[in-house]
Amino acid sequence: MQEILDNAHVFNNGYDRSSVCDDVTSVGKRPPWRRNSCSTLASTPHSDMMVTHVNQTMDLLNGQKFLAAAPGNKQSSEEWLETHGLSHQALTLKDLLKKGSLVKRHGDVKHLMFKAIDIAEMEYKLNEAIEIYHKRVKWLLEGSRKQFGLVKGKRVAVLIDSSDDNIGFGRIDQVQRSLMKLIDDQLQDKKSFYFMSIGTEPIPLWSRMRDVNKRTLEEARDFVRNLYPAGGCNLLKALKKAVRLRNVDSIVVVLGSCCDQTNWRMFDFMEQVLLGRELPIQTIAYNTSNNLTHNVLKRLAIISKGRFHCYSATDVREVYKGFDIQMLLRQAQIAVDVLAKIRQMKAGKLGDALVSIESEVALEVEQIPESRFLPRPLNHHRPLSIDTPNFQPITSKKWLSDHGLKAKNLGVYQVLAPNAFDPIQDFVSVLGKSVQSKIHQRAMHQFEWHDGTTKNIHVDVAMLYQYQTLLGAEVKKYERRIEWLSSASRKIWGTICEKRVILMVDTSITNKQFIVHLQHSIRLCLEQQIANKEAFNIIAFGSYPKMWKSHMVKPTPANLQAAWRWTLDLEADGSRNFLSAFRVAVENDDDSKGMGSVQGIYLLTSGILNQEENIAASFISETCVGKELNFHAVLFNIDVTHIPDEHLPSRYADSEQAACYLRNLTHEGNGRFHWFNEKGIVESDDIYLLSQEMEQAIKYSKICSDLVQGVRDRDDERKEQFMLEDGNAKEEHTEIITPFEITEPRHTQLTLARLNLRNAEATAKTRPSTAWKVSRRKAGLPEEPYKDIAATPQRSTKSAKKVQKQQFYIDQRSNNVGTVYHQFPKSKSVRKQVPEPIFPQKEERITSKQWIRKYGLNKIKLNLHKYLHGPICRHDKINAKGKKSVTSRWFCSLFPSAVIDGSIRHVDMKSSELEQYEMEVMRTINRYTTRLQWLLSGSRRVFGSIVESNVVILIDTSGSMIDYMEELKRELTLLIWQQLREHDIKFNLISFSNEIKCWQDDGTVQPNDLSCHDAVQWASSLIAHGGTATLEALQYAFSMKDIEAIYLLSDGKPDTSCKLTLEQVKIMNDKKKIPIHCVSFKCENNSANEFLRKLASATGGRYHRCHGEDDAQLAIHRMLDENQCSDHDDPNFPAFTGDDVRIVGKEIDKARKYLTQSREIRQVISDYQAGKQTTDEGKSGKDDKRVSNRPFYP
Repeated sequence: MQEILDNAHVFNNGYDRSSVCDDVTSVGKRPPWRRNSCSTLASTPHSDMMVTHVNQTMDLLNGQKFLAAAPGNKQSSEEWLETHGLSHQALTLKDLLKKGSLVKRHGDVKHLMFKAIDIAEMEYKLNEAIEIYHKRVKWLLEGSRKQFGLVKGKRVAVLIDSSDDNIGFGRIDQVQRSLMKLIDDQLQDKKSFYFMSIGTEPIPLWSRMRDVNKRTLEEARDFVRNLYPAGGCNLLKALKKAVRLRNVDSIVVVLGSCCDQTNWRMFDFMEQVLLGRELPIQTIAYNTSNNLTHNVLKRLAIISKGRFHCYSATDVREVYKGFDIQMLLRQAQIAVDVLAKIRQMKAGKLGDALVSIESEVALEVEQIPESRFLPRPLNHHRPLSIDTPNFQPITSKKWLSDHGLKAKNLGVYQVLAPNAFDPIQDFVSVLGKSVQSKIHQRAMHQFEWHDGTTKNIHVDVAMLYQYQTLLGAEVKKYERRIEWLSSASRKIWGTICEKRVILMVDTSITNKQFIVHLQHSIRLCLEQQIANKEAFNIIAFGSYPKMWKSHMVKPTPANLQAAWRWTLDLEADGSRNFLSAFRVAVENDDDSKGMGSVQGIYLLTSGILNQEENIAASFISETCVGKELNFHAVLFNIDVTHIPDEHLPSRYADSEQAACYLRNLTHEGNGRFHWFNEKGIVESDDIYLLSQEMEQAIKYSKICSDLVQGVRDRDDERKEQFMLEDGNAKEEHTEIITPFEITEPRHTQLTLARLNLRNAEATAKTRPSTAWKVSRRKAGLPEEPYKDIAATPQRSTKSAKKVQKQQFYIDQRSNNVGTVYHQFPKSKSVRKQVPEPIFPQKEERITSKQWIRKYGLNKIKLNLHKYLHGPICRHDKINAKGKKSVTSRWFCSLFPSAVIDGSIRHVDMKSSELEQYEMEVMRTINRYTTRLQWLLSGSRRVFGSIVESNVVILIDTSGSMIDYMEELKRELTLLIWQQLREHDIKFNLISFSNEIKCWQDDGTVQPNDLSCHDAVQWASSLIAHGGTATLEALQYAFSMKDIEAIYLLSDGKPDTSCKLTLEQVKIMNDKKKIPIHCVSFKCENNSANEFLRKLASATGGRYHRCHGEDDAQLAIHRMLDENQCSDHDDPNFPAFTGDDVRIVGKEIDKARKYLTQSREIRQVISDYQAGKQTTDEGKSGKDDKRVSNRPFYP
């Protein structure tokens, strides 16, 4: 039989399941030889003492057999089916097929034969099983079990929804009657119990579990009678109290309305609380049709491994949604399906066994996992061929630090530095200005340096050729590494560099078609990259994580083979619950005690995960900060034309969105992102860095080529200039001319002056350009005429370089002076080119005010008004006589006009220039938005950006902070690791209420792992109480030495007068000039916020308040992901009150305003050109009649 199942590839499932009710009605039919047996379920079995005959003994045994299945037991359906399920009784279709025997064989056709007694026995047992399941369902629908299901456990805590929606509007009587029935039917048999009503605030009956007795039962009934509507439904707070009860082994939640909390927050809390603890929660959806309530209770029951029950007084079918009844009905349906197949076999009279056997196998094949029928690579099921690497791989970033261009001193600026000279410039006191030498400018090539300055470069052609050869060798080395990264398992996983790693594989239902691809990817990784690690583990996750081992183990050959066998059994099911698997990986105490904590987590998935990006990114960032842990993500996507409905993910996104999602997660986790598909690698951080280095090498080689070409061009220019100065080139004659003596003519004074000038240029001797005036007393030429004498006095050396001319005397008697121009000034374009701004890739740790000074719209020359402020752009210019000037009227006819901020301007820009401007502004807006997102992420959301290197942090722990202390402790922990430790900022912590408590009495300390752990432990012990001694805390902080700034976090006014506090701080800070940065934490009092703002402004600090961050994140998401920055009004940022975010938000609004105005101006230009074209066409039609065919003679 097993041979048939293994060799079957294509089966037909042709039976009809539509008539299920008919199948159930035929249960009572039995074979004749079974009709005389007693019905054990209809009568109670006899006592052992009353047995007098062998037949009675058989009836007694059968009755005892089915007595456990009677409705009076206290087992859940899952426990009951372990002994009464079809698998336990061997009544499945597979068991039926095992009863057949192979009798003959014709080629590849197989025939099976069944005994009639086996078929009849199987049919009879199936009918009895269906009857038992129906009786069990009927029993579950009796008494209080219909409203609340079967309550399990001996020590039960009952949580009752007392919200306005559940027991208001005339529902309270029905709820009270049902609860009374529950107490009388089921709870009085328990050992101990506990009651609590769930309203806006949970109200418990007792403070602890109480034993069940007459007094406690009466108190419970009184508690139910006195229930009243209590507002909302704070289920999360009630569960927090219930799970803290001692000795509780079961919780019953009766809910009739939606809970107040968000679903993910409650689920996350229950997952954390129940981790490693067995506490099932039975959830009851009581008389509610809200699908959201049903889904929340189902999820809560699944998380706690409990059961869900549903009851509705108006719809009887709702009760069949409960887990207990669904299990029984599912078993009954399987039994009905097997009976239907038996009837099909009987209809064929077993004459043609082949047809009926093929149908049976087809049904059994349906139960076989689909992965068995997917195409598999060669040797997929064979053991691994392990190849142990002989070296430990490293990331491309670390590899380039040893083999990059900068590491090998092959940067173009490093190579050119020995031959680079600054221009010589000195101040001449006689001229009263600075003069720059021109000899280097003429002899060398001018080259722009990396810092923006211009240097004179001596171009060594041989050296540059050798440098280009070295660059070519480095590029080939980078290409070989890229080929290595794109081969074998590295094409799928990238390079696995850490020593202790965990592979996380997405086995959700969406990957059901690609489960073989996932298994093969794991196989390649185990064979090629894991053998030389210290420890490893594999986690597969769908709705729940599944670990291969409870902790990481050494990658021995036996462990690797065992991991591969475990991987072959993986099946795709559930959704992509990533955070549950990630928490299992990082919160495993067994790893810390054994092989050490995990260093690298590699996620292999095919799409976007269940959790939102900000939630997952924050959790990953908090987990990885301060630890030697890197999170890497691998995305694979295969083009599928159609995805079945049952395989659709819970959250869908296209490949680009999924890649952006995972890329952000990896960067938060200090990891690398890798993306591949069936065609190859789409994106890889390792390969990207190498490609950037190759582009840099090509850029350097291009610079060398330009330098060499510049030398050639300069040499050609010098040759041409020399030929022009020396006269026309002498023509070469082939004929021989007999030489003869010619007397040299006498040079005139003008010729002598020219010869002297040429000799002066050859010897590079210059004379001071002092003012010279011809003497009237004595006529004659000077010894040497001066060159470079400007027609008018020039004030700067820059303008003197533009015009080169020479003056000489034509007639020495009349002193007439002539001028020869050697070089004319280059014409300067009046058009302003749109610049391409350059922004830093990594965020700078400076204030927003400093950042905008460096990268604001005015600084990067993207102010639209600067392009429309010239004289041409002016409109309606009035002269002294009160009339429009001719120039203004002329410009109105040449340029289109647009209204800019209430005034009319002529537009002297082209549409292409405006398009270029808009593209740069949109890129600038995206960069500003990224900066704003950075300011609102991590610890900067609460504390702002710490820009100094030695700070003191004052923490308000007054009584008003009691509700926010847990959140404050988490934010302090994040601040210590994310900003202080990462940026090496010396710090100290001071808490103040009625008294001052300092973490370190000696002042600020250097941030290291030990000190940061100690600071986190100190912060976790803070308790909110007392008043707000702000002035005393500031005085204590000012007494510390060498501090650069004070960060004050508070939620309200000080105990002393605000005016007195400001005056005293001004006096204390008069000489020290220490800025106080004020952070408003959970403060809604306007006067308190105004005090903090004044305090920060008076000391030169910044004011920060985390307000409206959710709206800001939504607007940022729309602008970055949906690219909706073009609209000036949508999306709108909230009104930021913090200085840093307000400045950046204001600059974004200004850029969006310029973008809107630019598009309006471009539309004006387009309309103007269209109207002008229409006018020109009309004029050309009229002028055609006056055109003469006669040619024009000047």
